[in-house]
Amino acid sequence: MPLIRSISGLRGTIGDSLGPDIIVRYVAAFAQMVTHSGGTVVVGHDGRPSGGWIEDVVVGTLRSCGVNARTIGMAPTPTVQLATEHSDASGGISISASHNPSEWNGLKFLNHEGIFLDGDECAQLFGLVDAGERTLADWAGGGSRLDAGDEIEKHCERALALPFVRLPELRARRFTVVVDAVNASGSEIVPMMLERCGCQVVRLFCAGSGLFPHTPEPLPENLTALADAVRSSGADIGIAVDPDADRLVLIDERGVPFGEEYTITQAADFVLRFERARDAARNLRAVVNLSTTRAVEDVAARYAAQVLRTPVGEINVARAMKQSGAVIGGEGSGGVILPELHYGRDSIAGIMILLHNLLERGGTMSALRAALPAYEIAKRKAALLPGTAPEEMLARIEKARGGEAVAVRTDDGLKLDYERAWVHLRASNTEPIIRVIAEAHTRDEAARLADDFLGMIEHPS
Repeated sequence: MPLIRSISGLRGTIGDSLGPDIIVRYVAAFAQMVTHSGGTVVVGHDGRPSGGWIEDVVVGTLRSCGVNARTIGMAPTPTVQLATEHSDASGGISISASHNPSEWNGLKFLNHEGIFLDGDECAQLFGLVDAGERTLADWAGGGSRLDAGDEIEKHCERALALPFVRLPELRARRFTVVVDAVNASGSEIVPMMLERCGCQVVRLFCAGSGLFPHTPEPLPENLTALADAVRSSGADIGIAVDPDADRLVLIDERGVPFGEEYTITQAADFVLRFERARDAARNLRAVVNLSTTRAVEDVAARYAAQVLRTPVGEINVARAMKQSGAVIGGEGSGGVILPELHYGRDSIAGIMILLHNLLERGGTMSALRAALPAYEIAKRKAALLPGTAPEEMLARIEKARGGEAVAVRTDDGLKLDYERAWVHLRASNTEPIIRVIAEAHTRDEAARLADDFLGMIEHPS
């Protein structure tokens, strides 16, 4: 498989495209870009078997460049982000390939604010890599390996200090929750956070071994064991996180998927309602990407809030949130960004919001879902024909079909908005494919729309 680099960082397959030589090149360039002699970079990994030796290479490279490495061991990417933000660190590196299978791993690069590098910063980093730039310390100037302390504990403490938290009432409610952390970095923090909120936790795949019990992307077809465990245990909630625990996907009390798009929808509904109650006159804003459900606009309208949309990519959402002063944001893949905690997708933030949303409404997960706007999303993907550039294909489709839409955006692939539906086509940041995402009011309508455009990619005339 090819080495993939994007605003989501660097990803490749172990023993193939991602080896020690590649890691050294990228980490040395990052050290030159964001640090100086005596600087510090926070390093954590998501638990994959390859994470241990990659951490050794990352730490050794940083030290050879005169940079201290503050290691936090196996930890979610959002924990690495918080540890970077709330310290004197010059940046951070989370060793993770997110939802990709076990044979993959990668590097997610963070700036001193604890957020991912943006497009310009990535271009600078990749330029240094391609030029072979690196600055090594002399014999007496190497960096040190530092112990960061218990950053997972600090993450939990910050989440419990959020302004909407009502811990005594939450503990009295005693939700029963089944957790599938795919034996990765969420194995400790997710059950710990839930137990501190008074929940009875059923640990399904929380061994922390890094050995995935199923395909790690938290899609319904990969969460059948979680759904079965929710039903058999009589649980209120099923929770799944991906290997680096930045995405949160939910199962209701019947064992039915809540819908990954509705993780951010319910979060927006709760946070906007909470903030509107605090200030009736405030200009409230939420930010989501172009591929996220229209349900976010619908719930925002309940609280006279504005929704801004960005190209796909956590950093694009985070930057727009900072610039606009948004109170909530995220992506339809199960990512929630709560600036009261930090500007990164964080399953812990999403869990805290969900628990309080259920506490406030007093009902079940299925009742909460029924109270949200109803849309259906169809997702497809296709490989381009050899020799076909994504830009050429999307330009051809825009010319053929753009006139049918009420709005067209081309700042991230091609987004066509219709009165009752939309379709978004874009080259993936993390896989060598074209993604086709369509949304409509019914599953059949969404599927027909997605398949229509998929056919234009797979069988161009």
